[in-house]
Amino acid sequence: MRETALPDSGSTGVSRRRFVVGAGAAVGAAAIASHVAAPRAYAAPAAGPIANGAQVPALVIGTGYGGSVTALRLAQAGIDVHMIEMGMAWDTPGSDGKIFANTTTPDHRSFWLRTRTKQPLSNFLGFPIDKNIPKYTGILDAEEFAGIMVYQGRGVGGGSLVNGGMAVTPKRANFAGILPSVNADEMYSTYYPRANAGLGVTSVDQRWWENAPCYQYARVGRKHAERSGFPFVFVPNVYDWDYMKAEEAGTVPKSALAGEVIYGNNAGKKSLQKTYIAQIKATGRVTITPLHKVTSVAPAAGGGYTVTIDEINTTGDTVATKQVTAARVFFAAGSVGTSKLLVKLKATGALPNLNNEVGKGWGDNGNVMCGRANHMWDATGKLQSSMPTAGIDNWDAGGAFAEVAPLPTGIETYASFYLSITNTPHRAEFSWNAATGKVDLSWQAAWKQTSIDMAKTIFDKINRKEGTIYRTDLFGTYKIWGDHLTYHPLGGAVLNKATDNYGRLHGYPGLYVMDGSLIPGNVTVNPFVTITALAERNIENIIANDL
Repeated sequence: MRETALPDSGSTGVSRRRFVVGAGAAVGAAAIASHVAAPRAYAAPAAGPIANGAQVPALVIGTGYGGSVTALRLAQAGIDVHMIEMGMAWDTPGSDGKIFANTTTPDHRSFWLRTRTKQPLSNFLGFPIDKNIPKYTGILDAEEFAGIMVYQGRGVGGGSLVNGGMAVTPKRANFAGILPSVNADEMYSTYYPRANAGLGVTSVDQRWWENAPCYQYARVGRKHAERSGFPFVFVPNVYDWDYMKAEEAGTVPKSALAGEVIYGNNAGKKSLQKTYIAQIKATGRVTITPLHKVTSVAPAAGGGYTVTIDEINTTGDTVATKQVTAARVFFAAGSVGTSKLLVKLKATGALPNLNNEVGKGWGDNGNVMCGRANHMWDATGKLQSSMPTAGIDNWDAGGAFAEVAPLPTGIETYASFYLSITNTPHRAEFSWNAATGKVDLSWQAAWKQTSIDMAKTIFDKINRKEGTIYRTDLFGTYKIWGDHLTYHPLGGAVLNKATDNYGRLHGYPGLYVMDGSLIPGNVTVNPFVTITALAERNIENIIANDL
C-alpha cells in the first residue's frame, strides 16, 4: 500500500504570486485594453447583474476551476472582472432548510432543465429509480450526445459543486502524455503545488480511516485489490476531514455521511465557493452574474469584443438579451460549454478566423463504472461516506485507475462500486449542425469497449480471486457496465493546437481558453487539479506578457 504524493502545500510559488499581485498598480484597466482600437471607459464591477451596454476590461465565461483561477489572478493584478454563469448562485436554502438536495431523494434542485431525473445509476435491486421532477435550473446537467451522456455541474462553482472531491495530481511519469507542450518541471514545482494549496487539498487521517465505519466499503476494496496484487492508493480530497469526524461523532449536521455528493454537498466539502470564489469576492473587483448564458462573441467595431448574453429564469426561458463590450474574453465554460460555443462562433461567422483545431481532441477520460457483488462476510456498510479516499492503480500494466467509490444508499448492499479512468485512445470532434442549429459530437458508443477491456484487467482478476461476480442491476436490466457516461469531459480546444501554448486563441488577440477543453481527452486520474494548475500557469503568463 502506498499513498499518492501530495505536493508540498508550502511551495505555492509565492514570488510569482507577489509579482502578479504587485503588477496591479502597473497594469490597471487601461493596460488590459491594449488591443482595443479606440479607448473606452470600462466600468468597475457593479453590485447587481451585468447590465446591457456595459463595457468591461475582462469577461470570464464560466465559474468553474479555470474561470475561478482566471478571475482571482486578474483581480489580484488590479483588473476589474465580470464572470458570467449559466447556472444558479446556490446560496439560498430551499424549503427544507438546505441548499442542495440529497443523493437518495433528488428533486427539482437536482437536474438542469429536466422533467425526469437521469441518474448515473438508473436501477437498483432490479428496479428503475428515475422519477419525474419539475423543470428547473438544477445543479447537475445530464447532457446527451450521440453515444454518450456528459454530466456537468451547473452553478457558481461549476463542477466543484457535484464531484466527489478527489484531488489527484497525476504521476510525473505520465505527464508528458497528458500535455506534451507544457514544461513538467514548472508544473510540479510551482503550479500543481499552487493549485493544491488554492483548492484546500488535504489527505485523510489514515489512523481514523482504518476504524471509521463510513469507510468500511473502502477497506473491503483495499483487501480485494491487494489480494489480487494491485496497488491500493490513498488519494487526497478537498473535504474538511475535521468536519467529517464531527459528523461521525454526531456533533454537526451530516453532509458526506448523509450521502451528499452529486447534487451538491451542504457542509463539509470545500467547493470553489469556499476557496477560490471566496477569495474572488474578497478582492472587491469581481462581479458574478448567475443565470446568464453567453450566446455570441464577435469583434466590436470600436475594438474589443461584443458579447451577447441571454438572461434566463429558473425554467430556462430567456427573459432578456444583453450586449456588453469586453476588452478581453476568457472562455471557461468547461470542456463541453467552451467547445460548443467556439465551434458555433466559427461556423456561423462570428469568429471565422478560429483555426480548424477548434472542436477537436475531445475525450471522456476513459470513464466506465461497475459494481461487484461481494460475499456476505464482506459487508460494505450501511453508512458510507460520499467522499472517496482511494483507488486501485493498474495504469502501467492495464491502462486503468479505479476509484473505490461509495454506494451511499443507507442500506447494506454487499456491493463494491467503482469509477474507472482508462487510457482510451479515442477522441471525438464537435461540429456545427446547420440544419438543427446545434453542435453535434462524433463520439461512438462502441469506443467504450476499449475502456471496459482496460477496467476488466482489474475487476476480472479480483472476481476470480474472490469468487465474486459483477452486479447487473445498476445500469439497466442485466447490464454490467456503466459505459454510457462521463464525469470528466476534456478537450475540444486543445492547448498548442486550437490555442497557443498558454491558451490564447489563434486569430483573435484578447480571446483565451482557460478550462478543461485545453486538455486532450485524458488526464490518467480525476482531472480538476490539473485543470486548476494549468489555469494558474496560463493566467500568470497572460498577465505578465499581455497586460
